[in-house]
Amino acid sequence: MPAVRPGELAAAIQNAIIESGYAAQLVSSIRRQPRRFIITGPNAPLALTVYAWTLTFGGRPALQNEYRIQMTSVTSPLQTGADGPTVLLGYEPELNLFAGFDLERHRTFTTGSPSVQIDREELRHAETEGLSFQRKSNDEIAIGIRPDMFMAYAMSGQVLHRYGRDANVLRLLKQAVHEPPPTRQVEALSSERQRVIGEVSRLSRDANFRRRVLFAYGSRCGVTRVQLRLVDAAHILPVGAPRSSDQVTNGIALAPTYHRAFDAGLIYLDEQFNMHLNLSQLHLLQGLNLAEGVERFREPLERQIFLPPDPQQRPAVDFIRRANRFRQIV
Repeated sequence: MPAVRPGELAAAIQNAIIESGYAAQLVSSIRRQPRRFIITGPNAPLALTVYAWTLTFGGRPALQNEYRIQMTSVTSPLQTGADGPTVLLGYEPELNLFAGFDLERHRTFTTGSPSVQIDREELRHAETEGLSFQRKSNDEIAIGIRPDMFMAYAMSGQVLHRYGRDANVLRLLKQAVHEPPPTRQVEALSSERQRVIGEVSRLSRDANFRRRVLFAYGSRCGVTRVQLRLVDAAHILPVGAPRSSDQVTNGIALAPTYHRAFDAGLIYLDEQFNMHLNLSQLHLLQGLNLAEGVERFREPLERQIFLPPDPQQRPAVDFIRRANRFRQIV
């Protein structure tokens, strides 16, 4: 497989950051390693430093399914960013998947064309799992990364590679991308290992929920019909509320302003799928002189939202009813 052009590789990284729910600005050369991105978004680092090459077949007859990156055009040791994480990546353009490698193991290397590998089938597991973990014969952990989990990896990659070498932690990490591991098994670990597994579980759940909801709504806001990569997946019955769920029927795609308004109870959905302005919340804002712009804000309201074409993916009335009780709207 030929290497993708530098601009395409930089664009793939930027697209993955956006799919993860963040925004990114490339602030370095497209062609030179490493590339640096300024990241904005929830709990985002100030900067992300990325070494990345195209994944190509390894060429060894005994390992025909092996992908590798060849670390060309860089010198040892690799430099790390002082104001955010640094990652070492491979990119597979046909699958649109990334592989993350242990930077600490590969910061220093001999001259020539050093390479780092991942099994192709292990990489493909990331298509369905978000993150996949391969323990190599030298105990290094290589990680497959779906684009919507890119920032989850970028912010936790160092500890994932470090603690993933522990066989018990690796087993729980593989389970965490599907469902929360058994509490007793997690509690037997150190606090830092518990945090890593809990974070992978939470981020996997969030990413999979977001992916399903945005697919159901065609990545369009249910209120405004806007796409433009400006759409969130909102829980109807919030996370933390009794009997909340990550089912697509407990989700609605909303532009960020309407998402915040929905979570705050300023707008609400009724059982006929109409989105309303909550007048009690509006009166409170008016009393605080904070209601400026409400007329434009309410223009797409008081009507039925744009629903998923598949009736099985539309909001469940039970979630709507319980969400309104939880927010004390009706």
